[in-house]
Amino acid sequence: MKIEEAQEMMRRIYLERDKARGVDRTILRTFQELAELSEAILKNNDEKEVADELGDVFAWLCSLANLLDVDIATSFYSKYSNVCSKCKKSPCECPGA
Repeated sequence: MKIEEAQEMMRRIYLERDKARGVDRTILRTFQELAELSEAILKNNDEKEVADELGDVFAWLCSLANLLDVDIATSFYSKYSNVCSKCKKSPCECPGA
């Protein structure tokens, strides 16, 4: 599945609920999912749990992008167009990286 397809899927399934929740609460939920991901990685590093939490974080980012009317794929590809966004090299050659 492409990023565009994932965002569209989240739009189709959840946009009305996301609108009712609002941007502020969606941001909060995204942070909660990041905390769950962090806990899954740092406490037990269970592969399935980490993968599930990564999926949740991505889903919430898509929902947030939908609320803000941002095409997340375009945003990603324009910033990370096959090279490091800072040094413009691949692989990255930024000092201290």
